[in-house]
Amino acid sequence: MMRRLTRVFCLAAAIFLALTVLPALAQANGYRLIMKDGSYQIITKYEVIGKRVRYYSAERHDWEEVPAGMVDWVATEKWKREYGPGGEKPTEVTNTNDPGQVEAAKLDAEERAAREAERDRIPVILPGLRLPDESGVWALDTFDGQPELAHITQTNGDLNREYEHSVKPYRVGSKRGSQELIEQDGFAARVELHVQQPVFYVSLTRPKGAPEPPALDGAMTVNTHGASEVKGDKGAVSSPNSRYAIVALSADPHRRWATAEQMDRLVEGPAPTYVTEMTKQILPGGYWMKLTPESPLLIGQYALVEILGPHHINVDAWAFGVNPQAPDNTDVVSVVDGSQ
Repeated sequence: MMRRLTRVFCLAAAIFLALTVLPALAQANGYRLIMKDGSYQIITKYEVIGKRVRYYSAERHDWEEVPAGMVDWVATEKWKREYGPGGEKPTEVTNTNDPGQVEAAKLDAEERAAREAERDRIPVILPGLRLPDESGVWALDTFDGQPELAHITQTNGDLNREYEHSVKPYRVGSKRGSQELIEQDGFAARVELHVQQPVFYVSLTRPKGAPEPPALDGAMTVNTHGASEVKGDKGAVSSPNSRYAIVALSADPHRRWATAEQMDRLVEGPAPTYVTEMTKQILPGGYWMKLTPESPLLIGQYALVEILGPHHINVDAWAFGVNPQAPDNTDVVSVVDGSQ
């Protein structure tokens, strides 16, 4: 009798252990914490603390937090039930002669591929904050304690904005040193950022359906990333081979500017004090380039400048300011928020 009770106790203990260990193993393999905006974080574990969710990111290998109201718990649990840990479970074809199964598997594969393409095209850079599905340059800023993406346009407003990335090539050394290559009206840029080390995101592809830009005779050739090379024109998109730097602009009450000599020194010799170097990272999918300043910026007026190669610079730059006291910018993408 005692031996039978011992076996029953051991069996019960084994079942209890399985029930407690299996969820832990599922979390260890990684699953999705899905947000109400449709984005998700790949996590290994989480805990709810008051009105916030603390989770461990399987991608960034660090603890992060989001408001609990941002999480779509129904979708999170549904995904966990249907797919389990470690990734999405494709539809299985058990009978290749069954047209219904074959078609279902095909549609499932197409849907998963579309979701992956969208994730690359509109990546989540912070919980609840995605890059927009459009081209251009966006800066990660923080206003009133909330992260947001500010849209920064180029300095020459008369160019073709269908592409959101124009190229106005300047050959280093071809102008007089004091000649102003970048000149803007006004004491301050239209976009002023509130943090001193903003992160910039540069799109690397054209908007969907946009025509090929026309060629300009005698212009330099620019690599257009994934498209055939075209003559450098006012509509060429950013090349992943470009590098970028931030140049501090001179300013008076009426205008802001940078001279040819300042532009020349971007590629000649060591970086001067008015230049902030940047590290770049091509995000998965090749749709976006992430640029991070190597040092904080002082309060002032700046231009993000594209360096096309060892002898050419794009002087159609992106002007912005750094001013923690500035009002909020108008053209921004904000966090899709839930209850705080």
